[in-house]
Amino acid sequence: MEIKADQVKELRNLTNAGMMEAKSALQEAGGDMEKAKAILKERGASIAEKKAEREAANGVVAAYIHMGNKIGVLVEVKVETDFVAKDEKFKEFANNIAMHIAGMSPKYLREEDIPAGELSKQDDRAAYAKEVALLKQPYVKDQSRTVEDYVNEQIAHFKENIQIGSFARFDLGSEKIVC
Repeated sequence: MEIKADQVKELRNLTNAGMMEAKSALQEAGGDMEKAKAILKERGASIAEKKAEREAANGVVAAYIHMGNKIGVLVEVKVETDFVAKDEKFKEFANNIAMHIAGMSPKYLREEDIPAGELSKQDDRAAYAKEVALLKQPYVKDQSRTVEDYVNEQIAHFKENIQIGSFARFDLGSEKIVC
């Protein structure tokens, strides 16, 4: 099947994949955009798994102040090399994570970080994890994927291990969240 350039461009815009990766996924999916997105998601998760053991010793601290100056977030986003840490797309990614934290108020980074006693009080533990664990939350800019999916896409794009470190969310008049 012949894959057209506009299909590749559309898939790249949706997934942030490289041109050849997008074309390959579309060919494998027979031109079906949804199947191609699923293929890229699976490949991204596989790449992330392979890179997970590598040290992420560089990165950025991103800040986001919401309109009205009543909510602010600081988040540490780590990556393997200083070269990627200086990349504008990486900085944009870090800022998007900070904005997500401002909007969705996660209390924990991962599901494993939720105290067992707190989790045991929940009727639906998976739903609760999606509510309070950053990586399990639906990504604020695209509810069809989780923050973890978004991170894995960036790992596949930059070909480096990326980790969200600690974060702090300040909401004027409310309890601050530090994770």
